[in-house]
Amino acid sequence: MGLRKDARRAVKLVQNVVRSRRAQARLVEELAKQGPLEPHRYRVGVYFADGKVNLYQLRQWYKPLARLAERHPVLVLSRASGAALALLDEAPLPVAYVRRVADLERVIHEQDLHVVFYVNQNSKNFQMMRYGRRWHVFINHGESDKMYMTTNQFKAYDYALIAGDAARARLDKVLWDYDFDKRAIPIGRPQADHYLDGRALPYPADGREVVLYAPTWEGDRGAAAYGSIASHGVDLVRALLATGRHRVIYRPHPRSGVVDEAYGAANREIVRLIEQANAGDPSAVHVFDQGKDLGWQLAAADVAIVDISAMVYDRLAAGRPLLITRPVSPQAQVDTGGYLSACEWLDAADGSSMLARVDEVAHDPQALERLGYWVERYFGDTSPGVTTERFHAAVDHLMAEWERFAALHATDPDIDEHDAEGEAAEQSDDIEVD
Repeated sequence: MGLRKDARRAVKLVQNVVRSRRAQARLVEELAKQGPLEPHRYRVGVYFADGKVNLYQLRQWYKPLARLAERHPVLVLSRASGAALALLDEAPLPVAYVRRVADLERVIHEQDLHVVFYVNQNSKNFQMMRYGRRWHVFINHGESDKMYMTTNQFKAYDYALIAGDAARARLDKVLWDYDFDKRAIPIGRPQADHYLDGRALPYPADGREVVLYAPTWEGDRGAAAYGSIASHGVDLVRALLATGRHRVIYRPHPRSGVVDEAYGAANREIVRLIEQANAGDPSAVHVFDQGKDLGWQLAAADVAIVDISAMVYDRLAAGRPLLITRPVSPQAQVDTGGYLSACEWLDAADGSSMLARVDEVAHDPQALERLGYWVERYFGDTSPGVTTERFHAAVDHLMAEWERFAALHATDPDIDEHDAEGEAAEQSDDIEVD
């Protein structure tokens, strides 16, 4: 049994190496098409050390960063070949492939990066963060009340761009001796300014009530078991499809089913139900959404049903009717000190009961009024364009601070930031598995 398992692992390792080599060969071709980067052009870097499976964390920043690049040129630094290939194909920003530490250092020396953004807590972030004389800024990949949002790792960065008052209060409970006034800069949710951006919807405006169901994955531990596909999803979607007056947009987390096969099976059943409903009534145009673009769904849906995840707050920023699925796992940790203390819950039940609850919240003006308080609490002013202005103002402030410190230390001797630790890291990342 052990030998068989070892053999499978060996085969998988060889396959990964072959895929990596092929990806890197394709990447050389794509980078040649992009052409060499103009030296000393880029002032803002976005460091992404993950593979393409986690690109959803960066995709939500494409449009805000593209707008920012109009005033401060932005460069994406990708450590993985698969992610770099995808970024070259889809990102509205130039990409530098920096697989080795030596590659990273070359780009740093060729560019004048004053600010470096990070969207997650990948351990390879520290290979970039060891370079001083620039601001390292955590911008995260969403706003939520999950455990991830109160990590002490915030202290590792010079600054963090946070959503608003709720984020600060959440962190204040956990972080000791953290200078919030200086290091935590509230900007709201700039993505919300781009939710639609003139995009044509994939269905007609025919009077159907559009319901977005966007569940998260099952989680890798009991405390984070927030996913609802297996507990709520099948019965809920079946009931919505049967009414003839609803249109369903189903957007599951891309990792759904990676841990629990039963969860994956429930996900596949929902997809099958949607295909069946569309085949029976093509005018229904129910949507199984696996697209890379997140935003139009949040703005277009008449009511949204989401799990405890960043999707709660992405939808909250739109200020429209919203239900949160209540986790069935007794181990799931729920922060009841913020929006989740007063949100509209959807409990797991039979399809007709959940459908009645959806209709109740979708047409309750008092529920929408209560929602308005929390929109302000989490994001501040969400008037069109305001949060983008706050994002730009925050970056302008960091640029001004960089200039101030650069002037103060103008006579300091040059230093070589390459050291033995960097050499060791370079040796350790020669084989990449995306």
